Amino acid sequence: MKDALEEVTRRAGEIVLGKRQTIRLALACLIARGHLLIEDLPGVGKTTLAHVLAQLLGLRFNRIQFTSDLLPADILGVAVYERATGEFRFHPGPVFAQVVLADEINRATPKAQSALLEAMEERQVTVEGETRPLPLPFFVIATQNPLQQVGTFPLPESQLDRFLMRLEMGYPDAAAERELLRGADRRDLLANLTPALTPAALLAMQRAVPAVHVSEALLDYVQALIAETRRSPAYRGGLSPRAGLALLRGAQGWATLEGRDHVLPEDIQTVLPAVVGHRLHPADDRRGTPPADLAEGLLEAVAIP
Repeated sequence: MKDALEEVTRRAGEIVLGKRQTIRLALACLIARGHLLIEDLPGVGKTTLAHVLAQLLGLRFNRIQFTSDLLPADILGVAVYERATGEFRFHPGPVFAQVVLADEINRATPKAQSALLEAMEERQVTVEGETRPLPLPFFVIATQNPLQQVGTFPLPESQLDRFLMRLEMGYPDAAAERELLRGADRRDLLANLTPALTPAALLAMQRAVPAVHVSEALLDYVQALIAETRRSPAYRGGLSPRAGLALLRGAQGWATLEGRDHVLPEDIQTVLPAVVGHRLHPADDRRGTPPADLAEGLLEAVAIP
């Protein structure tokens, strides 16, 4: 399992240059059955990373370009009356795929954004009173631009909380950027990318992640981290039980990447910024506080068991 995931990481790193840690966190999120939010400036590779992961994991992929005029039916599908049969026939929307790229999700209105809530939480959609299951495995990989950019709508907390992790790409380092400037077009490389895993293998990995052992001492550590956010005056509102579960699942996913059958405190510390950065807000409401800074303050306040 570790070798297969390392192969995915290596091949993804040949296209998304200089972002090995980001790629590994994204993989940990996906094998933990989580949805992924990638937030950064346009042009730093958010959409490319989503394409690369979908192709390397061998999954059916649909892209939805979120715009201000997007409607829920454009995402979920619609029932259309057919005169020949005298019946309504459901035409599934692009959400019926194994990987859905919600590109620039915060350029759509909250009404359109909310169309994904049931799909992300229950892996099903209800349209015209009928509930339809989504294919498995099912992931939403969303990208969003910084909120200070023109034409963006902030994601409500209920939507943000559905994402197990939020990652930032950042600018590439000088060596990676030079290779990018000299190398082939990323779209040409994507066209020639072949799967490194099968959907069946990915499902087997997902089933293995919850079996990764977490000691009672580490459960105490997770609870202590959550409790600190609730009682500390440094934060505006504490982490929810769902956030605690996300932290635990993310750490189990990271341990799986490392080839271990048990979680270490370092696994929790590694995934903490990506898991809590979009759920935790400083009390003084400083916008744009880096997730790493929020996580660092939290880790300093809670001792390792």
